[in-house]
Amino acid sequence: MLKIASWNVNSIKVRLPALLRWVSDAAPDVVLLQETKSLDEAFPRLEIEDCGYNLAVHGQKTYNGVAILSKRPLEDVSVGLDGDDDDRQARYIEAVTGGVRVASIYLPNGNPVASEKFPYKLAWMERLAAHAATLLEHEEAVVLGGDYNVMPADLDCYDPPAWRDDALCRTESRARFRTILHGGYVEAFRTLHPHRRAYTFWDYQAGRWQRGEGLRIDHLLLSPEAADRLEACEIDTDPRGREKASDHTPIWCTLRE
Repeated sequence: MLKIASWNVNSIKVRLPALLRWVSDAAPDVVLLQETKSLDEAFPRLEIEDCGYNLAVHGQKTYNGVAILSKRPLEDVSVGLDGDDDDRQARYIEAVTGGVRVASIYLPNGNPVASEKFPYKLAWMERLAAHAATLLEHEEAVVLGGDYNVMPADLDCYDPPAWRDDALCRTESRARFRTILHGGYVEAFRTLHPHRRAYTFWDYQAGRWQRGEGLRIDHLLLSPEAADRLEACEIDTDPRGREKASDHTPIWCTLRE
């Protein structure tokens, strides 16, 4: 089995002890990290390498940042998405490991909707959809994991009416997410748990974690070749309840080898 996890850690510096504890307990083969908020040279490579992982990082000071950790060699590493030469935000990294092409994605939030941030989110999603379609042409196992900042359906939100006009729930965001799925990808968690109410994010404010008021915005999208090998997909809520937790929690899937 190949266990692939995704986790928005909301600062690798702050969350390093939590990450090291979780990888020791959960033993994922591949970890896709988002919102590392670290320049490449400041990334805690030694500590993570001591846990047996190879690294590929694409960082940015204070904001964004993505990384791939793998117990197997990382090959064909690339960063960024085509389609906007002026985009310098560190939101996408891709590599091949263990015979699977994986990507760590930190999709723009898009709020406030009335600002330039929402058009940027939609344009970024269109670029992602185009790249995802190109990857399918190679007919290889692909896992596009990360913080998509999209709730695909009302089931993925604790209070759909309150979130209706938020960028994470807007019809435009959901439509572009569906474009990727309609292009041939499978959303691992919903495929195996079509009716389960489960969340990957709980805001720090208003006691959302304690009240169980979350959002499901972290996803693992699988190409047909990866979907054929899908065994399990779960959300591990334990890290969210620990001290100095990220506001996100890991989601993982296993693929037959």
